[in-house]
Amino acid sequence: MKLVAVTSCPTGIAHTYMAAEAIEQAARDAGHEIHVETQGAAGAEALDPAVIAEADAVIFAADVDVRDKERFAGKPLVSAGVKRGINHAAEMVAEAVEKAEAAPASSASAAAVPAAPAGPKLGPGAKLRLWLMTGVSYMLPFVAAGGILIALAFMIGGAEIANVVNGGVFEGVTYEAIADPTQILNQAGIAGLMFYIGDLAFTMLVPILAGFIAFGMADRMGIAPGVVGGIIAVNVGAGFLGGLVAGLLAGAVVMALKLIKANQALQGIMRIVVIPLVSVFVVGFIMLVVVGKPIAEAQTWLTDWLAGLSGANAILLGLLLGAMMGFDLGGPVNKVAYLFGVGALASGDYTVMAAVMAAGMVPPLGLALASVVRGKLFTQAERQSGKAAWLLGASFITEGAIPFAAADPLRVIPSTVVGGAVAGAVSMAFEATLRAPHGGIWVLPLIGNPVGFIVAILAGTAATCLCVIALKTVWRSEAADDQALVTI
Repeated sequence: MKLVAVTSCPTGIAHTYMAAEAIEQAARDAGHEIHVETQGAAGAEALDPAVIAEADAVIFAADVDVRDKERFAGKPLVSAGVKRGINHAAEMVAEAVEKAEAAPASSASAAAVPAAPAGPKLGPGAKLRLWLMTGVSYMLPFVAAGGILIALAFMIGGAEIANVVNGGVFEGVTYEAIADPTQILNQAGIAGLMFYIGDLAFTMLVPILAGFIAFGMADRMGIAPGVVGGIIAVNVGAGFLGGLVAGLLAGAVVMALKLIKANQALQGIMRIVVIPLVSVFVVGFIMLVVVGKPIAEAQTWLTDWLAGLSGANAILLGLLLGAMMGFDLGGPVNKVAYLFGVGALASGDYTVMAAVMAAGMVPPLGLALASVVRGKLFTQAERQSGKAAWLLGASFITEGAIPFAAADPLRVIPSTVVGGAVAGAVSMAFEATLRAPHGGIWVLPLIGNPVGFIVAILAGTAATCLCVIALKTVWRSEAADDQALVTI
C-alpha cells in the first residue's frame, strides 16, 4: 500500500514529530510505503500532490485542525488524536490499509465523494477540544516571543522600564509615555524597544486565540469575527475568558451563516461581503452589549483571587496546577494549567507561571534520573530516551516523558503527577516568580528567587524518580522483567 499521513499538535514541538516517527516506523514494519507531513512549529513541508494522488489511504494524527485537508479528497481516512499516533501507530496503519482495501479502486468513484475527507464523527466534547487546541496552537508563538522579550527587557532595563515606555510613577519618579514609537530606541534604549515589541506581541494573545478558535470551527471565514471579538474582549477587560467566548461565538455565527443557501450568482458575495460583515457585527454587538461586562467582572474576580492567594492556599494551587502539568504530559489538561499560568502572567501574577514551569520540567527530569539510578527497571529504548529527556526537561518540554508513559502508563503517569504536584507546591511555598512563559533553565536569570525555583525542580525530580522506582519495583512489568533477564 501507498499511504500518506499528517501529524500536528498544539505546540508543534514534540508530539507532532514523535507521532510522525512512530507512524513511519509502523508502516515500514508492515511493508507499506508512507510519506508524512508534519504541521509543526517549524512549518509544514507540504506533501507532493503526485504522492497524494497515488496514495491508497490517509492517516491524520492531529490534536488541531489539519490545514488544507481538502487535498486528500476522495481518499479513505483514519483520523485520531496525536497521542494515538504515538502509542498505537501500528493500529492506525492497519485501519488505513483495511479501509483502502474496502474502498472503490477507480478514480471515477473517488471523484464522487465529498470535497474533504470526513473521518470519524466527533462528539461535542472532542470537537470543543479540537477547536480550543487549534486556537492555543496559533497563540503559543506569540506567548513565547512576547513573554520572553518582556522578561529580557526587565532583566536589562530594570523594573521601571515599563514606566519609561508607557508612562507612570516608579519609586517617586514620574515618567511620560513615549508618544512616538519610532523614537523608543533613542529614548529608552534596547530594553525599552524589547519591552514595546514584547508587550505588543502579548496584546495579541487573546485576539489570536479567539480568531483561530473560530478558524478551527468555521475555517478562514471565522478569523475576522474571531479576532475582532478577541480585541473587544481585551478592550472591555474580559481577558482570556472573553477570548474563549468570542472565538466560540464567532465560529458558531459563521457556521450558522454558511447554512444559508444562496444561488450561484450570490455565492461569491456571501463569502466575501455578507458573511464577514454580518458575523463581525453580530459578534461585536454581543461582546459589547451582552456578555462582555459579566465576563470582565469574572476575570477581575479571578485576578483578585490570584493576587490574594498566600500561604496554604497558594501552595494548594501550586499542587493542583503541578499535578495537571504532570498528568497528560503536553496534552489538554497540561495545556489548561499552562494557559492558567499565562493568564496569571498577563494579569501581573508571576508566581503561578513559575510553579507551572517548574512542574512541567520535572516529568522528563525525574524519569531520566530514574533510568540512571535503577536502569534495570527500564528497557534499553527507555534508557536511550532518558538521555534525551535531560535536555528536554531542562528546556521545559514536558513531552520528553512521553516515551516512558507510552511504554508503562500505569506506573509512570502517577509518578509524574506526584512529581509535578511537589514541584508546583514547593515553588509556590518559596514564592518564586517568573516573567517569561517558556524557556526552562535557560531563563533562570529572569526568575525571582531562583534558589527556591531550583529547590522546587529538585524536589519534584526526586519525587518522580522515587515514585516510579517504587512502583516498578513493587509492581513489575513484563517488559522490565524481560529486560532484567537480558541484562543478567
